[in-house]
Amino acid sequence: MEKGSLFSVLYDEVEAVEFNWRKRLNVVKGVAFGLSYLHHDCTPPILHRDVSTTNILLNSEWKPSVSDFGTSRLLQYDSSNRTIVVGTIGYIAPGKFFIVLYSLIIAFFHLSMIHNMSIHHPSK
Repeated sequence: MEKGSLFSVLYDEVEAVEFNWRKRLNVVKGVAFGLSYLHHDCTPPILHRDVSTTNILLNSEWKPSVSDFGTSRLLQYDSSNRTIVVGTIGYIAPGKFFIVLYSLIIAFFHLSMIHNMSIHHPSK
């Protein structure tokens, strides 16, 4: 991926200036689409469990890809889906501390964290 991680783009002064608000919104939408696909269109659903700015890669056209599935897990329909807490500190959704089914709500929490991180813009 030519642009590297979202983290590296946000903290590179030159890249961050080029990464305008329209591109940022498109990245958030792209990640949401990708997570929705993993949660709702894959059989069985895939839970990433470590969505962070370092695990979102950008190509030369600023299109995002979710990467690093090392902590991912397949959701089993006939199971309680209990799991240990994994992920990057600061990006772990609060729902993971309770015994609950993973859902798109957890993914949106991650996306809001990513969006909040993307507010860092050198023009401000």
